[in-house]
Amino acid sequence: MSRTPCNAVADHQRATDPRLKTPVVQAHQSEKQIKKEFKKLHQSLKNEEEARIRAVKKEEKQKSFIMKEKIEELSKELSTLSDTITAIEKQMVAEDIVFLQNFKATIESSTCTLKKPQRVSGALIDVAKHLGNLRFRVWEKMKDMVQFTPVVLDPNTAHPSLIISEDLTSFEMTNSTQTLPNNPERLDFYELVLGSEGFNSGSHYWDVEVGDSTYWYVGVTTESSQRKKGTFSWERVWCVGYNELGLNFIGPVHVLKQNLHTLRVHLDLDKGQLSFYDPLQNTHLQTFKHTFTEKVYPFFYSHNSPLSILPLKPSVTIEPRRLG
Repeated sequence: MSRTPCNAVADHQRATDPRLKTPVVQAHQSEKQIKKEFKKLHQSLKNEEEARIRAVKKEEKQKSFIMKEKIEELSKELSTLSDTITAIEKQMVAEDIVFLQNFKATIESSTCTLKKPQRVSGALIDVAKHLGNLRFRVWEKMKDMVQFTPVVLDPNTAHPSLIISEDLTSFEMTNSTQTLPNNPERLDFYELVLGSEGFNSGSHYWDVEVGDSTYWYVGVTTESSQRKKGTFSWERVWCVGYNELGLNFIGPVHVLKQNLHTLRVHLDLDKGQLSFYDPLQNTHLQTFKHTFTEKVYPFFYSHNSPLSILPLKPSVTIEPRRLG
């Protein structure tokens, strides 16, 4: 039975409908995730604000206690002096002979022993400690709760059987295939996913936690590399990996003889080098030398266990302002 133009239109509509719906779903999920992350940030800022206010209140209480003690001490001295003055006044109205007999004792008791008030050092709130560079110090502290991952995964390139984490830093394979649009960027032959950013210059590092996977490959592939079934070629992939069967691939693929837990990738496009290391053992594994003439994208494959890109620890550098 021959196909009619109507059949072709219907087929095209069925193929297109999921693509039309997908951006709406992605936008909704992205909005939800953004709100979730900002809620965490808002809560962290609120906690930090409350902690700093508690610190001010605590110092206020301490300084107020010190001042209260000094005031009480001074009040006692004033009370003692007042009692002495009252006693002398009573003696002065007594008979002259009695007053003269007790004159020496009266003189001694009337000697003022009131100490000169001392200025209390540190009695004021250390305002500079609480307010100086406040926003910077809060931001500097918050860097310990945030993470920077040098490579994030592009879910639009992920094979339909891969589940990408919410923060786009890890993935794992499932036994079922998700219904996803067959967009040109998506890899559909192997359980692969690419990094979201391509590189065409500079030096770049990223660490990958292989974990318990016994069948994985990590490296880079070119922007023009074909991604569909029947056209994908390992000859456009530069990577190292491990599989317990010891299988080899055609192309610049280095299969390790022993598995590892963490892999470091160093891509130096200016030197035309792609190097791999075991950072835990501090050992070099492999270096490919190639002059890349187009963008290359981080490349990830793991068949039987989750794989994660590890975050880097942010640091803050203070530099003097340039003159002129």
